[in-house]
Order: sequence, then structure tokens, then C-alpha cells
Amino acid sequence: MTKKIAAITMARNDEFFLSRWVKYYGRELGIKNLYIILDGTDQEPPKNARGANIIKLPHRDMSRAAGDKYRIGKISDIAADLFKKYDIVIGCDSDEFLIVDPGAKKSLREYLSQSKYKTNVSGLGLDIGQNMRTEKTLDRKKTMLAQREYALLSTRYTKPVVLFRPARWGSGFHHVKRHNFHIDKNLYLLHFGAVDMDMLIAKAAHRGSDWVNHLRRRGNGTINIVTNKHAHDETYIKIARTIQRICRPIYAPGKPCMLGIKWVIKIPSRFKRQRI
Repeated sequence: MTKKIAAITMARNDEFFLSRWVKYYGRELGIKNLYIILDGTDQEPPKNARGANIIKLPHRDMSRAAGDKYRIGKISDIAADLFKKYDIVIGCDSDEFLIVDPGAKKSLREYLSQSKYKTNVSGLGLDIGQNMRTEKTLDRKKTMLAQREYALLSTRYTKPVVLFRPARWGSGFHHVKRHNFHIDKNLYLLHFGAVDMDMLIAKAAHRGSDWVNHLRRRGNGTINIVTNKHAHDETYIKIARTIQRICRPIYAPGKPCMLGIKWVIKIPSRFKRQRI
């Protein structure tokens, strides 16, 4: 039986990624099952969000750590309330897309409806970055996956973004409080925050010239890695998943660990079927 699934995110000044988040999850789950929290009463939803559930909250100027805790607290509260009418709730940032391996031949809704997890599950994190040697500035009229070939196998984005019952996410969706961690063999969480260097520079410009100069001098961590490290085939995906299932940081047993290994993989061509 197909279950009722909702997706929730929170965003501020993020029309580019948010519009793609709406398009993708709206296609997978239905636009009426999307819940968008706008951080600031001055914020407007993207034009394609008509039919989605829009919640506006007053913006609060806080430190990064305090802001992360405040935002995830609000999202967890709303998600808990959504379980009154939904069976499953997906929570993630607007630049994160949970996909099912096309080889499974199931939609996201179908796959999650058939899952047997009790509380939560994660996809393997793929942090997609621009290869500065071979890839051009992103064409915003085309899908992102059609323009990018490489990703860092990242524990930072192996997040338990799917809840099967009410629970509390930790900051950034990186863990679920008081619950174990599970990584599904066919799920992937694609993160696009480093998909384009020019986009990162434009974002840094809003924070001041020092941020732009720093980015131009030092680059972006993910972009630097995918540009300069050898890219492996997808056999390394299976190895990375096994490592992350077994290993946990001593200081954070509810999160995965890669033992400091940084592997870049060539994104499997079948993933390009996802119109993101």
C-alpha cells in the first residue's frame, strides 16, 4: 500500500535551490504534500510553489549554532504534528535531494512505502561539486545533474532525513536524537551546495569582500577535492556505505564515519535520469 508522505524544508533568500526542491519533491510526492518554512515574513515562495503549504516565521538574528538549533527545533515540531495525517516525513535543506537508485525501478514514494524501518533512515551522502578543470559555470536553464560528473562521498550528507514516526532531528538533520543510524542500500542524498563556484562567490558577496577574497584564495573544500582528486567508479560507493554503516565517531555515535577517507566518485550515468 502506498503511504502518505510529506516533505519539509526551511529556507531564506534561496529561490534557486528552493524552486528546484519544490519541482523535485512536488513531482515525487505531490505539491500539496510539501511544507515550506520561510525564515522571515519578508520572504516570498518561488513561483512554482503554488499549492504547497507555506509557513512564514519572523527572522531572528542569531549565531550560526543557535540558529541551527532554533531552525531544527521548529522543523521537528512541525514534522511531529504532520504525523497526525502522514505516515512518513522527509526533512532536508533546500539544496538536498533524496533519490532512489534508478536500478531499483521504483519511485521515491513507492520505495519508502515498502520500507520496514521503525524510526528513521538515511541515504548515502553524495556532495556534488564543480570540477574547475573540466566543467563550466552552471547553466540555470538546464538540470544540475546533466552538468556535473563528480561527487565527494561525504558523511556530512549521509543524513537520517526520513522519519517513520515522530522524533527529534539534531541540527542540520545530521542525526536523530536517541535513535540508531541506518543507511539504505538504494537511497542517496544528493547535496548541491557546492555545485557552482560562481554561485558561491555571489553568495559570499552578500557577506562582504573578505568572504569573497577568502573564497577566491582558498577555494571551496568540496570543489577543491573533486577538482584535484582522482575519481573512482561506483564500486567505491558500496565500500563507503559499508564503512559508514560500521564506523561511528567516538564523540557522536549517532553519526557515520569514513575514517578520514575522502573518495571522489564519478556519478553513475543512470542517476542523470533524475531531473534535478
